Amino acid sequence: MIVLHILQNFAPSNLNRDDTGSPKSAEFGGYRRSRISSQCIKRAIRMQFRSDPLLPSDQLAERTKRVVEEVARILERSVEESRPVVERALGAVDIRLTEEGRTQYLLYLGRTELNRLSQLCHDHWNELAPAGEPSAPAEEATPRRRGRGSTRATSATPLRREIVDEMMSLLDGGKAADLALFGRMLANLPERNVDAASQVAHALSTHAVSTEFDFYTAVDDLRPEDTSGAGMLGIIEFNSACYYRYSTVDVPSLRDNLGGDTELAQLSLSAFVRATINAIPTGKQNSFAAQSRPSLVLAVARERYPASLVNAFVKPARPSRDQDLVQSSAFALDAEWGKLTRMYGDSGIAGVWLAYGEDENLPYLESRRLPGVDALVESVTALGGGE
Repeated sequence: MIVLHILQNFAPSNLNRDDTGSPKSAEFGGYRRSRISSQCIKRAIRMQFRSDPLLPSDQLAERTKRVVEEVARILERSVEESRPVVERALGAVDIRLTEEGRTQYLLYLGRTELNRLSQLCHDHWNELAPAGEPSAPAEEATPRRRGRGSTRATSATPLRREIVDEMMSLLDGGKAADLALFGRMLANLPERNVDAASQVAHALSTHAVSTEFDFYTAVDDLRPEDTSGAGMLGIIEFNSACYYRYSTVDVPSLRDNLGGDTELAQLSLSAFVRATINAIPTGKQNSFAAQSRPSLVLAVARERYPASLVNAFVKPARPSRDQDLVQSSAFALDAEWGKLTRMYGDSGIAGVWLAYGEDENLPYLESRRLPGVDALVESVTALGGGE
C-alpha cells in the first residue's frame, strides 16, 4: 500500500464551494478549517490523467449519462435511430433510460466497455431495433462485423440469452485505470460494482481560517464615463489556506481491478502519484489563479495499517518570527511522524520518501529526503509496482 501526505499552500481562492458559494469548511480540533472535498480532488486527479497525459486514452473511463449519444458517435449513426437499440441493450442488464434518452444516473464506464457496447449494438442491431427500424449498415460502409440477428424484434420480444450474457460480460471495467483506482457503483447491477483501490481524504487547512469577501464592480465599456452606477456588481467569498492532503492506493487491489495486469498496475500507480501531486481544483480559477504546487510530498509504502498524519494539526499551525506557515506545518507533520513511529514502531513500513523544497532539516524525516518529486515518483513506482 502506498500512502501520500501532501502540504499545499494556496493564495486567496475559492477552489471548492458549497451550495451558497462559500468555500467549503469543516470544524477540526475545535477550530474552523478550510476544506476541499474528496470528490473535488478525485475529479481533479482524473482530469490530470488526461491533460498531462499520464495514461493512454483507451485505458481511461467516462462518467456520463449520455451513453446513447456516445454509442451513436462510435457507430456513426444518428442518436434517434441508436436510442431504441441502446435502450434494449442496457435494459438487458436492468439499466434504464429517462424520457430524454439519458441513463437514470451517471454510469462510469471504461472506454473499452463503451466500444464493446457499441460493437454489441452493431452485431445485434436487427434483434435490438424495434420493428420498422433500418437494418444494420453494410460491411463496406462500416468496417465492423455484420449483425448476427436474422429477425427484427419488437420491444416486447425477449432478448436471446446470448445477448444478455454478452452484455453482462462486457461490463468488466475494461481495464480502465481511473475506474480501477476510484471504483464504481451500478445501482441496478451490484455484481458489476468495482471496489476502489484508492482512498482520498478531504483536504483540511493546517490552521484556522476565516472567510473573506471580495466586493467587485464592472464598468460598461461603452459608457466608461457613466459614474451613476456600475454595470455589474457582486460579492465573491474566498480564503487562503495551507492544506494537508492524504490519500492511499492498495496496489494488490489495483492489480486485481485491472485483471492481474502488473505492468498496467505499475503505470496506473505512477500516474496516480504524479496526478495527485499536480492536480489542482478548477473552482474560481479565472478569478483567483490559485495555482500553487505542493511544498511537501511524503510517500510511505506500508504492508498494512495506513496512517493519516492529520492529527499533526489538531493544534492549528501558526507562523512565527522564524517560520512561515508552510514551514510550521512541515515541522508539525514531521513531529507527528516521529510520535507515531515511537509509539507503533516502523514494522510493516517498506519505504519512506520525502520531497521538500525548504532548506531547513526536518528532525525525523530528513534522512528520507530525495532530490525532488521525480525521484519520489520513480522510487514509489519501483517498489509499489513490484508488490
